[in-house]
Amino acid sequence: MMDENSSSCIPFLIILPMATYLLRRSLQALLTLFAISIILFGLISSAPGGIMSAYAENTDMTPQDIARLRAKYGLDDPIPLRYAKWLGNTLRGDWGNSFVSKRPALDEIADRLPNTMLLMGVMLVVTLLIAVPLGILSAIKQYTWFDHVSTTLAFAGQSLPVFWFGLLLIIIFSVTLRGGDGKPLLPGSGMYTLGAPFSLLDRVKHLILPVAMLAFVSAAGYMRYLRSAMLDVIHEDYVRTARAKGLRERAVICKHALRNALIPLVTLVGLDLPSLFGGALFTETIFAWPGIGRLYFNAALKTDYPVVMAVLVIYSGLIILSSLLVDVLYAALDPRIRLA
Repeated sequence: MMDENSSSCIPFLIILPMATYLLRRSLQALLTLFAISIILFGLISSAPGGIMSAYAENTDMTPQDIARLRAKYGLDDPIPLRYAKWLGNTLRGDWGNSFVSKRPALDEIADRLPNTMLLMGVMLVVTLLIAVPLGILSAIKQYTWFDHVSTTLAFAGQSLPVFWFGLLLIIIFSVTLRGGDGKPLLPGSGMYTLGAPFSLLDRVKHLILPVAMLAFVSAAGYMRYLRSAMLDVIHEDYVRTARAKGLRERAVICKHALRNALIPLVTLVGLDLPSLFGGALFTETIFAWPGIGRLYFNAALKTDYPVVMAVLVIYSGLIILSSLLVDVLYAALDPRIRLA
């Protein structure tokens, strides 16, 4: 029998490995992000045309103006020195100003972040509501007509080009089909009707097509992974033991099989969480959704490198953070997994 002192040490012995693991992984994450920032800065600085290509088509710019701007942005300095200056400013919270709007890059991102999180958050919820039940039922009803239909739709969703599917939705629901008032059945661009007062129904209508486009493609992948994982676990000994104990089939599936089958899905969802920040470049561009994906696309076209660099570095950091989060969730879902 353990005494009081030994039992009080158990929480400490559990917390210590977790804290050590998190500290080590945090240091690795910082080093990884540092290396990624160097690579991104080098690639952007070496891009054809250079940063000043944004002013090349401006006939009002004289060579003296170009030279003055190069001196202002330090473009005549060596790339390592420019990176050191950028890193120092970034660590102080100064990510630079947009070349186009002249506003701070972080302000440009902050203005569009709520729009992107709305679109991607609704998409993620709809995707899981579709993928999880279909993945479970497809595994339970293996080789039935339901399994064949859902698998065929999943393959179609994974094979369709995203931009083509989005344009197809616009042609069908915004151009071809019309409502009783003669207007398009569903709006094909923007996140609200310009000039109209705020309406929740109007916002929902603008969400339907981009969410449907993203959810169909994402749910296809999630469903296939969950179906495969469920097929692996429903034939395990512990599942058969649960059935032999007389548990109802729903309890066997939900409490025993699904918990272990969710591990691959957790990996996918965890790695997709940064998309709540990064948005969907093709979707936001096709549907003119004022989010970060569209901001990044426009900044890249106009060689607005402070904005491009800020979006890429923040997105990279979120990907690294999400991978760490997935590792921790692994241990919570499966006690056999130990953080080492």
